[in-house]
Amino acid sequence: MKLKKFIYITIWAFLMLIVSFIVHAGIEIQLLKYQESHDIATQWVKVFGDASCALPIWLIYLLPIVFIAFGIWFGFFFWQKVYIEHLQNK
Repeated sequence: MKLKKFIYITIWAFLMLIVSFIVHAGIEIQLLKYQESHDIATQWVKVFGDASCALPIWLIYLLPIVFIAFGIWFGFFFWQKVYIEHLQNK
């Protein structure tokens, strides 16, 4: 049961990491549209070698950390709802 719980929580954390990349892309697209419409020069940041990003460096690293933390919390929360409370109500 402990391994099953660990895998369940890990899957939630990984899912939220993927969601953080989607949110990151959405924020960056909106930022680039805003900068283009207002003739603001884009400040590109080098991350992970040759990759470039228009978001501030703190936001680039904060988004995955926050979303993984929420994923872990969701994992514990739904583990309690699905496996503990559901089994007790049977």
